[in-house]
Amino acid sequence: MTVTLVLGGARSGKSGFAQRAAELAARGERTVMIATGQAFDDEMADRIARHQAGRGESWTTVEAPFELAAAIAGIPSDAAAVVDCLTLWLSNHMLAGHDLEALSTELVEAVAACRARLWLVSNEVGLGIVPETPLGRRFRDEAGRLNQRLAATADEVYFLAAGLPLRMKPHA
Repeated sequence: MTVTLVLGGARSGKSGFAQRAAELAARGERTVMIATGQAFDDEMADRIARHQAGRGESWTTVEAPFELAAAIAGIPSDAAAVVDCLTLWLSNHMLAGHDLEALSTELVEAVAACRARLWLVSNEVGLGIVPETPLGRRFRDEAGRLNQRLAATADEVYFLAAGLPLRMKPHA
């Protein structure tokens, strides 16, 4: 139906923006959160708990740290759904040594085939300094490539900074 990519840095307001937009679009119908984060430590467990509490009971949560394309394919067509976030999904696969190109292609195809209203949240990690480590540089590059592919597929793209959205696609 409509795919919106929401980009920005850490704590830029991406998730809140996407969730509010999905709630408005749903108008009391189904809202689905597809979560990609994993609680490997107490700080991440706390972060996940705060995100869940902020959504409220009207949201259905689908945990998809790896099988994101399948989770997107399973969204009912009458739902408004948010994927939060693509960079966590990417890092999950990078650390597991999976084929990122094949998985990214599978994801882009699932997004293109999705008939629900869908918001994709992703970090824009290429605006800062060049990462010191090869792994950091590879992550930056892979995230940039994934964001470009999804931006080409999306109907709308927003960039958030300091909680303020800038509409990038379609051009205003």
